[in-house]
Amino acid sequence: MRFRNAFMLCSLAATLALAGCSTGPVSTTPGEKVATNQIFSDSYGAVEDHGYALPAIPISKVDQRFHRQIVDYATKERPGTIIVNTPNRFLYYVLPGGKAVRYGIGVGKAGFAWEGRAYVAWKQEWPTWHPPKEMAVRKPDVAQYVEKGMGPGLRNPLGARAMYLFNDEGKDTLFRIHGSPEWSSIGTAASSGCIRMINQDIIDLYARVRPGKNTRVIVQQ
Repeated sequence: MRFRNAFMLCSLAATLALAGCSTGPVSTTPGEKVATNQIFSDSYGAVEDHGYALPAIPISKVDQRFHRQIVDYATKERPGTIIVNTPNRFLYYVLPGGKAVRYGIGVGKAGFAWEGRAYVAWKQEWPTWHPPKEMAVRKPDVAQYVEKGMGPGLRNPLGARAMYLFNDEGKDTLFRIHGSPEWSSIGTAASSGCIRMINQDIIDLYARVRPGKNTRVIVQQ
């Protein structure tokens, strides 16, 4: 009996040792996992989402640096924080265990960039777009959408998802993290200040984010 128990314990130890070498995620606290480094270049196919048919992205035409991937990322910020590295065109969603999901982004062009801290006050699937009045002055063709808004759809500049950033005083910053049909703008400075992502990526990030003051957004310049 002692020999049998010893054999079972050795088998269990061997199983645990093998599990420690696994490339799969390792559980930490409930709902959190420590993920291994990987790239998701195969995650940009056509998507049927709430009745909208998002086309496949010709991801081979996008620099591989900007493909969604899990990377090593040392930070003192807690998991769930969003860090936007404007110069390098990356958005990091902090994970446990010194990791982050890194997404390629498009950022504000010269004169529209911003930096600081905010939080995700709320988020919306297939949002209506209301351009600010300042944009309507620069681009009269969008003035019709200032009040009534542009309804959701494949051509909507906010894409499949949007997250609305407020400052610590609870005021809307008017900046958004959102999807975009203009996948070719990822890695560039072309927006009017907002942070744009490939639609397949904003859907992934959206599912991870819980709105509220605990979901901090840090924008670095």
